[in-house]
Amino acid sequence: MSLDTPDDTAAPLIEHLAELRTRILISLGAFVVAMVACYAVWKPVFNFLTQPICHALADRGQQCGLYLIKLQEGFFVAVNISFLGGFALSFPIIAWQLWRFVAPGLYRNEKNAFLPFLFASPAMFFVGATFAYFVVLPMAFRFFLSFQQGDMAAANELASIGFQGSVQEYLSLTVKFILAFGICFQLPVLLTLMGKAGLITAASLSGVRKYAIVAILLVASVATPPDVISQIMLFSAVYPLFEVSIQLVKRIEKKREARMRAEGTWFEDEDEE
Repeated sequence: MSLDTPDDTAAPLIEHLAELRTRILISLGAFVVAMVACYAVWKPVFNFLTQPICHALADRGQQCGLYLIKLQEGFFVAVNISFLGGFALSFPIIAWQLWRFVAPGLYRNEKNAFLPFLFASPAMFFVGATFAYFVVLPMAFRFFLSFQQGDMAAANELASIGFQGSVQEYLSLTVKFILAFGICFQLPVLLTLMGKAGLITAASLSGVRKYAIVAILLVASVATPPDVISQIMLFSAVYPLFEVSIQLVKRIEKKREARMRAEGTWFEDEDEE
């Protein structure tokens, strides 16, 4: 098959719509099944998510306890966990269905270029989420808990400040951290894909470095809780990924240049651009 012609699986519009409906139904079914499965084990999942705060409290000699402030709070926590867990478990199936729908309309070289990024995206999200869970959350919680005052406050007739966390608030904060880092770790995947498509160059990325720093700081201020520590930690993790992206795009450009030189289609004025 020629690289310049799409697959022979092109179908009329009605068939495309029918296939799209099938792909959506399969994805929705996978999500519902995964959501129900996560609902059945939401307590172990929540216990896993509470390990960072429990360890931080244990380091201070305090018991780990979270409270249901509202009567319906426990139910909504279970629903939130099952929803997020269901999406995470069903994401490979959803991504595969999306790929099966889009792939017939791509050229073979486009498939070969895009397919690695389909696997790189969830892998980088997992790396970011793992970094948030094992590194960022323990440090952030230790910082937040440092504002307590207990026995010494009572001895000096001062107001005691202690942590009495809400189950739903804790889950919301933890998930926000994990999602923020997981999504921000997609930066190398996105920029490398754009470089592969020829939309950006390493030189253009280097030229906007100072704007990228400001943009990452703004994203960090929005994506994390309003404390400087969390924002600095997110920036410190994401900005090196921007520099890594520049190197990855440079590598792609060198490979493209080597291939075009071998084919005799490389012109020196392209090198200057």
